[in-house]
Amino acid sequence: MIDRVKCKIFEVKDFPKPGIGFKDITPVVQDAECYKYAVDQIAAWAKKKKPQVIAGIESRGFLFAAPVAYKLGLGLTMIRKKGKLPRKTISVRAPNEYAVEHFEMHADSVRPGDRVVIIDDLIATGSSSISAIDLIQKLGGNPVGFAALVDLAFLKGVENIKQAHPGVDIFALIKFKK
Repeated sequence: MIDRVKCKIFEVKDFPKPGIGFKDITPVVQDAECYKYAVDQIAAWAKKKKPQVIAGIESRGFLFAAPVAYKLGLGLTMIRKKGKLPRKTISVRAPNEYAVEHFEMHADSVRPGDRVVIIDDLIATGSSSISAIDLIQKLGGNPVGFAALVDLAFLKGVENIKQAHPGVDIFALIKFKK
């Protein structure tokens, strides 16, 4: 099944800008069996971390974080881009491959000491992942894991995350080596 999921991920050349090979994961979520398999695998890994909260990163991370939270019987908190949340927020600078952005969470979305698993669709250079982990820590949470559907291993994102946050376990269902 893992090969079937991997085959569903298409590369779109020069999107969103020239020189970028964008990995389109939408065919994975459009295929019910592939989507269920991916969510089940991420949930099985996350359950071992004994999280109290699942955090999803805007926006494609929500596609996996929400069903994982549901499957584990946990609440979901959202890591959003600046200006999207209506109440008091805490923010961090979140540079990525395309721009410098800011991530925000509601100030009360994670309690001090909460064990948090963060979920996104993809790990590229790791910069967004590092920012999300920083944000959870800024709120007093304990990030115990970071999961994604895809790891673009050739960009060394996992290594960058481990260097910045050696105590955070990382899981990616699919790895692309080039």
